[in-house]
Amino acid sequence: MTKNVAAIGAGPSGLVAARWLLRQGFEPIIFERAPTLGGQWAGLHGRSGVWPSMHTNSSRTVTAFSDLEHTTDHVYLSNREVLDYLHRYADTFGLTSRIRLGAPVELIRRDPAGWVVRHTGTDRHFERVVVASGRFHAPAIPTVPGLETFSGPAGAISTYRYRDGSTYRGKRVLVAGCAISALEIASELAELGAARVVVTQRRQRYIAPKFVAGVPSDHRLYTRHGALATEHLAAAEIDQMLKEIVVSAAGSPDQYGAPAPDPSLSTAGVTLSQHYLPLVAEGRISVHPWMKSVAGCTVTFADGHAEQFDGIIFGTGFRLSLPFLSDDIRAVLDLDAMHLDADRYTFHPDLPGLAFMGLWDQSGGYFVPLELQARWIAYTWGGAIPAIAEGDQRSAIDAYRANRGTSQKTRMDLAALTFARAAGVEPSLDNWPRLRRALLFGPLAPSCFRLEGPDALPDAAERFERDAARFGAITSNDMTAREQGQWSRVQAADSGLSRPASRLRWARAAPPPTTRRRFQ
Repeated sequence: MTKNVAAIGAGPSGLVAARWLLRQGFEPIIFERAPTLGGQWAGLHGRSGVWPSMHTNSSRTVTAFSDLEHTTDHVYLSNREVLDYLHRYADTFGLTSRIRLGAPVELIRRDPAGWVVRHTGTDRHFERVVVASGRFHAPAIPTVPGLETFSGPAGAISTYRYRDGSTYRGKRVLVAGCAISALEIASELAELGAARVVVTQRRQRYIAPKFVAGVPSDHRLYTRHGALATEHLAAAEIDQMLKEIVVSAAGSPDQYGAPAPDPSLSTAGVTLSQHYLPLVAEGRISVHPWMKSVAGCTVTFADGHAEQFDGIIFGTGFRLSLPFLSDDIRAVLDLDAMHLDADRYTFHPDLPGLAFMGLWDQSGGYFVPLELQARWIAYTWGGAIPAIAEGDQRSAIDAYRANRGTSQKTRMDLAALTFARAAGVEPSLDNWPRLRRALLFGPLAPSCFRLEGPDALPDAAERFERDAARFGAITSNDMTAREQGQWSRVQAADSGLSRPASRLRWARAAPPPTTRRRFQ
């Protein structure tokens, strides 16, 4: 049998999976239900939550794959620039001709010879399948008593259906939720002339701006040091470390007139938004507690306050939806609206030849961990690295199941480090002394994961050094006193001890012996 693989979805995860499978000698075919590639970034109404004026909340440095740079100098890209990048990526790596557009997958099932993919009524057999259909397609609308009676002329929709803020000009709008899309849309509505904008939240999150002193916030929030510290230090210490970064950048929301968040950042959560808090401070956005009930166009909040609205927009997250998986696959995965039992959201030992891409819920940019997950899949199937032992996979799944019912939000740095270790491409600090500070406290640029391991690039060090210094945050290898103190705490926690079990929620299985090194 040829090494044929079906990739479901032609968004970033499907494209990067196909690129690395092709590199390992596989013959991927990409099935895409839409008439164009790009997934969410195609911006198609009804199939994408990307609205025309939306820009990325992750910087250009980490909104890229390791072997294709952007052609723009914009730090935060427009959705059109991201889509153009994905088209260039597909063309550069010979993927465009492998995409079957307008081919929605109706069923994936097991077969004695491998896997069967049904699309447009036709069954095709494949040796392997990668499910890369996206995590953010099924909006989760919470239950609110009386919501079905809402009679405001602008209706009640999810942010997934939002397209044009000007249609709300002069209207009273309630935005529900505290995720990025909710706060960005509330900000846009206030700036485009809505008569009144109210945000309703179950809890107040901390808010970090996109830029701090000219440096993108994701360069500070998501670092290798942060991931290592999370692995080795007490949760309370990590919480305080991250809170200091956020509060020193933007203060606390209550200083702007928003409610005070929980003292613990991990309990409250954090959202990136450049304009939201200043608009709250100016009175152009008001913040209320969560909704108690809806009756006609009147919304009553938990504090008893009632107000009339013309429209409601829900930015309250997404359900995990994979309707094309057969019943027996769903049973193995114990799939529900939030959870999927798999070793690091990728493999299940009872489903050999099936892998999943990009199905975890994350804060921070997806491109870097997506590429690392794709390399792990391709290297494992292609034999470039040893496969994970079945016992380790089951241990990882058991660890994940033990955390069902808790928050599933995972930071970008934790996801990237997890997949880098699994793929055998986490660079050793000892091997790169002149890059030591950048590798610890610099951005998790994709170039740093091409320094060593399979597919290392000869110019990776030069590229990473440039990426780390781009915004002036890392310009030398001399750690500041603060950085040295932080790193010493992590080293002291590990000194004289065997490496503890990772606290990463779905990364507890040990990496292959060939990739396991102390602090890498």
